[in-house]
Amino acid sequence: MLPSSSRLRRSADIGRARQGGRRWQHPLLVLYVIGQPQELLSVSRFAFVAGRHVGRATVRNRAKRRLREIVRRHLDTIEPGHDCLLVARPALVAADFAELERVVLTLLTRAGLRREDDRGRSPRELPL
Repeated sequence: MLPSSSRLRRSADIGRARQGGRRWQHPLLVLYVIGQPQELLSVSRFAFVAGRHVGRATVRNRAKRRLREIVRRHLDTIEPGHDCLLVARPALVAADFAELERVVLTLLTRAGLRREDDRGRSPRELPL
């Protein structure tokens, strides 16, 4: 499970990330990133959204669980000090876990959130 310190919970923080954050897109998902306030810079926080266009409740929950697990596995490779929002798109449902992991890591790299020593390595080579 994703540690509570790494979860973005407040609606205001999620709205701030969506409205004021930079955006990186992929056909499977969208990543919004904004810097954290000074007092919270010790860890990056994440929120996961899957709207009704993704599917019924069980499909949306599964999509969010998969995204949470990918972020949890790679949390130690992510730079601290950012609030991140991952928004699922309908195509995410058909993607397998390995493909989804590659997409999330690619977006995090494009956003500059992965530590230098882990960039360029395949997800299979990274520590779990």
